[in-house]
Amino acid sequence: MDFRRITINIAGRTYPLNVPAAEEETLRKVGKQIEEMIKDFETNFAVKDKQDALAMCALRLGTNAEINRLTDERNIKNTNDRLLQLGKMLTEHSSGR
Repeated sequence: MDFRRITINIAGRTYPLNVPAAEEETLRKVGKQIEEMIKDFETNFAVKDKQDALAMCALRLGTNAEINRLTDERNIKNTNDRLLQLGKMLTEHSSGR
């Protein structure tokens, strides 16, 4: 696997990372999103402490991840239900009902 050495800046700190080349763009995007969230919290919610801003970022990202997970579960269940209905219809049709 091809690894890259990158540096991500978050909340005024630099984090050197060795990451798979395929993940580099994603990590850079996420780092940028975190920086934007921190600025948003500092501007719109008068958050002065970087640790508080980071905690709020973690809460927002965790909430978004959980919402996405629940949505995915619901979509998978709906898809499975539809496939079962189609299978039943095909079985009924092929048996001449």
